[in-house]
Amino acid sequence: MTIGEKVSYLKGLAEGIKTDDKIVNGILDVLADIAENLAEVDEELDDVASVMTDMEESLADIEDDLYGDDDDDYYDDDIDEELDGMYETVCPNCGNSIRFDYEQANAGGMDCPNCGKRLVFELDEDDSEEL
Repeated sequence: MTIGEKVSYLKGLAEGIKTDDKIVNGILDVLADIAENLAEVDEELDDVASVMTDMEESLADIEDDLYGDDDDDYYDDDIDEELDGMYETVCPNCGNSIRFDYEQANAGGMDCPNCGKRLVFELDEDDSEEL
């Protein structure tokens, strides 16, 4: 039962009592107006949700055009060229892939940005496992 239907039911009950109570009738009129406004807001909200869904789909299409269809392959060749001097490891606690530079590695470690576990790095002088 919608709010409008409930208000209509209450109006019917008030008319069945056959009282001429202006306060009760006024309250019921206000409730009817509120119910009507809520119904309009619900319709507008549905329209907004529909537009948002369309926008999300359009954005997904644009992302596919720009970045390709493979969502997991974020780091393509062009980006890898920008990551010279970067290292990569996997957090043993959460399995998150973490990229870091020489300065972070030389500092001895860092906290995993995903789970917060402290990761300790030891670089050899001839360490050449850069990306």
